[in-house]
Amino acid sequence: MADISNFDPNSVGNPNNNIFGLPFEEADARLVILPIPWEVTVSYNAGTARAPDHIFTASLQVDLFDPEIKDAWKEGFYMRSPDKKILMKSDYLRKEAELYINYISQGEIVDQNKFMCKTLKEINQGSLFLNDWVFQQTKELLDQGKLVGLLGGDHSTPFGFFKAIAAKFGDFGILQIDAHCDLRNAYEGFNYSHASIMYNAIEQIPELKKLVQVGIRDYCEEELDYKNSKEDRIVTYFDKDIKERQFEGDTWKQIVDEIIDHLPPNVFISFDIDGLDPKLCPHTGTPVQGGFQTDQVFYLFKKLHQSGRRILGFDLNEVGVSHDEWDENVGARVLYKLCNLLIASNPAS
Repeated sequence: MADISNFDPNSVGNPNNNIFGLPFEEADARLVILPIPWEVTVSYNAGTARAPDHIFTASLQVDLFDPEIKDAWKEGFYMRSPDKKILMKSDYLRKEAELYINYISQGEIVDQNKFMCKTLKEINQGSLFLNDWVFQQTKELLDQGKLVGLLGGDHSTPFGFFKAIAAKFGDFGILQIDAHCDLRNAYEGFNYSHASIMYNAIEQIPELKKLVQVGIRDYCEEELDYKNSKEDRIVTYFDKDIKERQFEGDTWKQIVDEIIDHLPPNVFISFDIDGLDPKLCPHTGTPVQGGFQTDQVFYLFKKLHQSGRRILGFDLNEVGVSHDEWDENVGARVLYKLCNLLIASNPAS
């Protein structure tokens, strides 16, 4: 174990240490953050592939004192360095995807262009590679007894982690904080698009018994029809409905209690930062007006923990990169809350 007897949690974050300025190595840390520098299928703003490095820098400004979950950091948080080969592959395929998206946006037919057919195949193969890589990395950490959080990158990145969670723990539910349903089937032809992550999870992971989506405010009719066809597995709390219920007298606590009641005993948190009000994350990949304040989401997390449900892991995705580090600053604080929550939900034996 790391010697933290001389570490001052009230001092300035040390950039020579790891995430949040903590003096842990991976072997000593109970919780490992796996950064995934990948954004091949983003359909609007790019930049999230480089968010992990920026969040790491911003994390040095985060105070370690959490009045609700004290001293969770003492069990050790460690973030791996982003894999440069994954980033290089993402950069290459992202350029290919931009050409492809521009082509189809002109109304052109992919099947009539051999180059575009090859490009689409290459992108889909790249996504399969990424899914398998994430599965292997997260499964290995879980098998070591580590708690694991994933840091994207775009929202396609946790699919392999979902599969590793299913392999390790069996049946589970996902609490999704998001502006989007992400229930599209092969959006823009990309089988593992960021807009298809939850569709793929429902279709390919039978251990995922319940998906509870919260804050949704931008979706298409196809997604709504799909959700309605899976009412036994998908529950969606639309942002508009949440706000109107509050306008008419329901409290956030009442709504939160309902949300949690839908979830099974084991829960994974999938947090797309665009679920927040975009003033908190203006450079996220696909910002949408509306959304939550962080304290609303943190209250939901608090009540989830108090319900006795076990949090198995989390992903945090779609954090943008900005010139003033604002998005990354918010992202670092969300990441810290998620880390504390994961530790609190899994007390050391």
